[in-house]
Amino acid sequence: MSRIFDDIKLQYKIGDITNKVIYWNVGVFLLSLVLFFKFKEYQFDYPSWLALSSNPNDFLIFPWTFLTYAFLHSGFWHLFFNMVMLNFSGRLFLTFFTQKQFLGLYILSSIFAGLVFAVSYYLLGINAPIVGASAAVLSILVAATAYQPLMNVRLLLIGNVKLWHITAVILILDIMQILIENTGGHIAHIAGAFFGVIYIKLLQSGTDLSRIVTIVIDFFVNLF
Repeated sequence: MSRIFDDIKLQYKIGDITNKVIYWNVGVFLLSLVLFFKFKEYQFDYPSWLALSSNPNDFLIFPWTFLTYAFLHSGFWHLFFNMVMLNFSGRLFLTFFTQKQFLGLYILSSIFAGLVFAVSYYLLGINAPIVGASAAVLSILVAATAYQPLMNVRLLLIGNVKLWHITAVILILDIMQILIENTGGHIAHIAGAFFGVIYIKLLQSGTDLSRIVTIVIDFFVNLF
C-alpha cells in the first residue's frame, strides 16, 4: 500500500498542471464521499458554503463558492468524464501555452461561468445549486480550438479530424440540451466556452488575464 502512495506522490510531483488539477479533483471527490455522501439517498448533499447556489443569500455570504463548485462532482461518472475531457483538453492547451496560463484559465473560467449561472437562474426565479468542472474544462478546450482550430487530432476508430470539428460537436450537443435537462449546467458550459474565446482574443491582443491569478497566487506564496 505504501508503494502505491509513493507512486501517486511521484506522479503528482513530476506531472504537469493538468495532472495536478486532476489529482485535486479526485482528492476532493474522495474526501466528499466521506463528508457529504448520503448513502441512503445515494447522492451527494453539498453544503451551501461549498456548492454554488443561485440564491444571493448564499453566494453573497460565501463568494468563494464561485470557485469551489468547480472542484466538486455529483457522482463518479460526472467526475470520470470531466477528468477524461480535462486530460484531453489540457494536453492540447499546453501544446501552445504555459502551465500558469492553464491554471489561470481554469480558475477564471470557473468564476465567470459560475457568475453567469447564478445571474441566469436568479433572473429565471430558480433556486438551485451547481457543481462540476465542466465549464472550466470546456473553456480550456475552446481556448485551444480558438488558437489552433485546424490542428489535426487522431481519434480512436475515427482517425484524424480537425480540432474545431470535435469542439463544434460538443458545443452543439450542449446547446441542444439546455432546455431538456440540467439547464443551469449547460448555461455554465456555454459561458465557460465563451470565456475561452475571450481569453484567447485578449491574449492575442497582448492582455493575458491569467496573470491576475498568477499575481494572487504569488502573493499568498510569498506571504506564507
